[in-house]
Amino acid sequence: MVYLVGAGPGDAGLLTLRGAELLRQADVVVYDALVNADLLRLAPKSAEIIYGGKRASDHAIPQAELNQLLVTKAAEGKCVVRLKGGDPYVFGRGGEEAEELAAAGIPFEVVPGISSIIAAPNYAGIPLTHRDFCSSFTVITGHEDPTKPESSLDWARLAKTPGTLVVLMGVERIRSIAAQLIAHGRAATTPVAMIRWGTTGRQQSIAGTLADIADIVEKEKFTAPAVTIIGGVVSLRDRLNWFETRPLFGRRIVVTRTREQASELSRQLAERGAEVLEIPTIKIAPPTQRQLLVEALAELGTYDWVVFTSPNGVTAFFEYFLKAFPDIRDLGGVKFAAVGPGTAAKLKELHLHVDVMPEKYVTAAIAKAMNDFASVENVKVLLLRAEVANPDLPKELAALGAIVDDVPCYQTVPETEDVNGAVARLLEAGADWITFTSSSTVENFHARFDLPKLLQQFPATRLASIGPETSKAIRALGLEPFLEARPHTIDGLAAALEKVTRPGKKKKN
Repeated sequence: MVYLVGAGPGDAGLLTLRGAELLRQADVVVYDALVNADLLRLAPKSAEIIYGGKRASDHAIPQAELNQLLVTKAAEGKCVVRLKGGDPYVFGRGGEEAEELAAAGIPFEVVPGISSIIAAPNYAGIPLTHRDFCSSFTVITGHEDPTKPESSLDWARLAKTPGTLVVLMGVERIRSIAAQLIAHGRAATTPVAMIRWGTTGRQQSIAGTLADIADIVEKEKFTAPAVTIIGGVVSLRDRLNWFETRPLFGRRIVVTRTREQASELSRQLAERGAEVLEIPTIKIAPPTQRQLLVEALAELGTYDWVVFTSPNGVTAFFEYFLKAFPDIRDLGGVKFAAVGPGTAAKLKELHLHVDVMPEKYVTAAIAKAMNDFASVENVKVLLLRAEVANPDLPKELAALGAIVDDVPCYQTVPETEDVNGAVARLLEAGADWITFTSSSTVENFHARFDLPKLLQQFPATRLASIGPETSKAIRALGLEPFLEARPHTIDGLAAALEKVTRPGKKKKN
């Protein structure tokens, strides 16, 4: 079976529910250049991911070969998702692919997608129809088949047709398009707007008239992919531009959390208008030595406290616990301490009560909060955390008389993949901010990119830290975080970035 799925205009949130459902069950995904690569994360890890992108004359796979690829993969009994930017049947050659599948007797389904025709103007504050301006719109392609002996577009009729004119893929031809419309009677003062990378944090808009839009394109070095809107509705842009006025719009922000954890911070930044580059520097793996964890599970009933310092620790420990014990009550009567609301929230998802969560997420505060709750002298404490971790906490607890077993339940290892192309974009154009949410993200990011060297290359880039331990790791490299979140949470980090950032002009790159 082959599913021709419209991926939408770029904002991952605009993918349809049906499209997301099919991606989750795909054996093979063939995606285009304009597809938001973050959507590929919805596919199973076992899925074969094939890039079939086409940009102007640069085709990763020629169309005829791509058509045959879909037939071949489906004939192997695989569930194939052909992920296409926008809508499969709107200037996307989806009709040709469907014809090939039908001819080969391959069953297929077409899943519509939100087209940039309506989405890009929407995100730029331009309604295509408005009762004060027009009641219709016309859509054309500015990139016809180059083998045609002559244009199939009737410029005389288009110039005289009332309503809004939408041009897809017309950046390179905007001068001739404007000239044709003016020559056939459209007023040279007609407002024009062009939106590139519409609906994404990379969105950039320019505006002018038919008379000067081509000069503006050249001056601004404005490039494809873009949608062009021609008509009086463009004048509403200043009043209705809801997306480009968001507090972090025009800012490129790197998120370095693990791929599984990145979504919440990315979501908050994207909702504030930022262009988010997810570049996970670590991933979670089992500890190299599991014997200590096995022994801790066997002696679980002897502990008075279980302490978690991260959500990763909670997730990793309970994966092992629930394999060893059939009942959550086998935890016994232990008390729980959690460092940070994220860690506490993970425990609460398991309907476990958090006895202590210090207001400050630093070593001394954790030990003091536990001791203030109930003396830890001669008390057994199970500290569950990463394999390589700051040694201060067990020392602080031991100094208060606690008997501490420091047990690794996971390890962080370097993440080196660039699934969504974010690494390439960072190295090409830099970023406004790089966010760090743990000392391990700092250390692994530095190991991969040489952080001081990267900042020399892009001196405008600033560092944002979630808290003291993370800031300490940054300072160990001879650098200084521009901001440290207060409170030391994901919410606090996103809010701090918004507070110090004012809406700025969108980057051209």
